[in-house]
Amino acid sequence: MSDTTTRGIRIQVKSTYLSDQSSPRDNHYLFAYQVRISNVGSETAQLISREWIITSAEGEVERVKGPGVVGEQPVLSPGTSFEYTSYCPLKTPVGSMHGSYQMVTATGEKFDAVIAPFTLAAPHALH
Repeated sequence: MSDTTTRGIRIQVKSTYLSDQSSPRDNHYLFAYQVRISNVGSETAQLISREWIITSAEGEVERVKGPGVVGEQPVLSPGTSFEYTSYCPLKTPVGSMHGSYQMVTATGEKFDAVIAPFTLAAPHALH
Protein backbone atom coordinates (compact mmCIF):
# COMPACT_ATOMS: atom_id res chain seq x y z
CA MET A 1 0.00 0.00 0.00
CA SER A 2 1.17 3.49 -0.86
CA ASP A 3 0.27 6.37 1.46
CA THR A 4 1.64 9.91 1.25
CA THR A 5 0.46 13.46 1.92
CA THR A 6 1.49 16.62 0.06
CA ARG A 7 0.12 20.01 1.17
CA GLY A 8 -2.88 18.38 2.80
CA ILE A 9 -3.70 16.06 -0.10
CA ARG A 10 -3.39 12.44 1.09
CA ILE A 11 -3.09 9.77 -1.58
CA GLN A 12 -3.52 6.10 -0.73
CA VAL A 13 -3.15 3.38 -3.36
CA LYS A 14 -3.68 -0.37 -3.11
CA SER A 15 -3.02 -2.75 -6.02
CA THR A 16 -4.59 -6.12 -6.84
CA TYR A 17 -3.53 -8.77 -9.35
CA LEU A 18 -6.37 -9.81 -11.69
CA SER A 19 -5.55 -13.44 -12.38
CA ASP A 20 -8.77 -14.10 -14.32
CA GLN A 21 -7.89 -11.35 -16.82
CA SER A 22 -4.17 -12.14 -17.06
CA SER A 23 -2.38 -14.58 -19.33
CA PRO A 24 1.15 -15.32 -18.03
CA ARG A 25 1.88 -17.58 -20.99
CA ASP A 26 1.32 -14.53 -23.25
CA ASN A 27 3.30 -12.21 -20.95
CA HIS A 28 0.11 -10.33 -20.09
CA TYR A 29 -0.45 -9.44 -16.44
CA LEU A 30 -3.32 -7.15 -15.46
CA PHE A 31 -3.46 -5.22 -12.20
CA ALA A 32 -6.18 -3.05 -10.68
CA TYR A 33 -5.30 -0.21 -8.38
CA GLN A 34 -7.69 1.55 -6.03
CA VAL A 35 -6.93 5.18 -5.25
CA ARG A 36 -8.31 7.30 -2.43
CA ILE A 37 -7.49 11.02 -2.57
CA SER A 38 -8.40 12.82 0.66
CA ASN A 39 -8.15 16.49 1.51
CA VAL A 40 -6.81 16.46 5.08
CA GLY A 41 -5.65 20.06 4.79
CA SER A 42 -7.37 23.42 5.13
CA GLU A 43 -7.60 24.60 1.50
CA THR A 44 -9.79 23.43 -1.38
CA ALA A 45 -7.88 21.92 -4.30
CA GLN A 46 -8.83 20.53 -7.70
CA LEU A 47 -7.07 17.65 -9.43
CA ILE A 48 -6.38 18.85 -12.96
CA SER A 49 -4.05 16.20 -14.38
CA ARG A 50 -1.98 13.13 -13.59
CA GLU A 51 1.38 11.61 -14.39
CA TRP A 52 2.11 7.94 -13.77
CA ILE A 53 5.51 6.32 -14.15
CA ILE A 54 5.15 2.58 -14.64
CA THR A 55 8.22 0.34 -14.46
CA SER A 56 8.29 -3.35 -15.42
CA ALA A 57 10.59 -5.97 -13.91
CA GLU A 58 12.73 -5.65 -17.03
CA GLY A 59 13.29 -1.95 -16.34
CA GLU A 60 10.99 -0.80 -19.13
CA VAL A 61 9.52 2.60 -18.16
CA GLU A 62 6.25 4.02 -19.44
CA ARG A 63 4.98 7.52 -18.63
CA VAL A 64 1.25 8.18 -18.73
CA LYS A 65 0.12 11.81 -18.61
CA GLY A 66 -3.32 13.24 -19.09
CA PRO A 67 -6.13 15.41 -17.78
CA GLY A 68 -7.99 14.30 -14.66
CA VAL A 69 -8.56 10.75 -13.49
CA VAL A 70 -11.19 8.37 -14.91
CA GLY A 71 -12.59 11.30 -16.91
CA GLU A 72 -13.05 13.54 -13.89
CA GLN A 73 -11.27 16.53 -12.37
CA PRO A 74 -12.56 16.34 -8.79
CA VAL A 75 -12.65 19.36 -6.49
CA LEU A 76 -11.68 18.37 -2.96
CA SER A 77 -12.87 20.61 -0.16
CA PRO A 78 -11.25 20.13 3.25
CA GLY A 79 -12.52 16.88 4.79
CA THR A 80 -13.70 15.33 1.51
CA SER A 81 -12.26 12.51 -0.56
CA PHE A 82 -12.50 10.98 -4.04
CA GLU A 83 -12.02 7.30 -4.85
CA TYR A 84 -11.56 5.47 -8.13
CA THR A 85 -10.22 2.23 -9.57
CA SER A 86 -8.09 1.96 -12.67
CA TYR A 87 -6.00 -0.71 -14.38
CA CYS A 88 -2.44 -1.31 -15.49
CA PRO A 89 -1.31 -4.04 -17.92
CA LEU A 90 2.27 -5.27 -17.64
CA LYS A 91 4.39 -7.70 -19.66
CA THR A 92 6.07 -8.95 -16.47
CA PRO A 93 4.59 -10.46 -13.28
CA VAL A 94 6.18 -7.72 -11.17
CA GLY A 95 6.42 -3.96 -11.60
CA SER A 96 5.87 -0.69 -9.81
CA MET A 97 4.04 2.59 -10.23
CA HIS A 98 4.46 6.09 -8.82
CA GLY A 99 3.74 9.59 -9.97
CA SER A 100 1.85 12.73 -9.12
CA TYR A 101 -1.44 14.55 -9.44
CA GLN A 102 -1.24 18.16 -10.56
CA MET A 103 -3.47 20.14 -8.23
CA VAL A 104 -4.66 23.75 -8.25
CA THR A 105 -5.92 25.64 -5.20
CA ALA A 106 -8.93 27.96 -5.12
CA THR A 107 -6.46 30.87 -5.37
CA GLY A 108 -4.94 29.42 -8.56
CA GLU A 109 -1.72 28.11 -7.05
CA LYS A 110 -0.51 24.86 -8.67
CA PHE A 111 1.36 22.04 -6.93
CA ASP A 112 2.15 18.37 -7.45
CA ALA A 113 0.66 15.91 -4.97
CA VAL A 114 3.10 12.99 -4.81
CA ILE A 115 1.93 9.41 -5.35
CA ALA A 116 4.40 7.22 -3.45
CA PRO A 117 5.69 4.08 -5.22
CA PHE A 118 3.71 0.87 -4.92
CA THR A 119 4.34 -2.64 -6.18
CA LEU A 120 2.39 -4.55 -8.79
CA ALA A 121 3.03 -8.25 -8.22
CA ALA A 122 1.33 -11.48 -9.24
CA PRO A 123 1.06 -13.97 -6.33
CA HIS A 124 4.27 -15.96 -5.78
CA ALA A 125 6.18 -13.66 -8.17
CA LEU A 126 8.08 -12.15 -5.24
CA HIS A 127 10.02 -14.50 -2.97
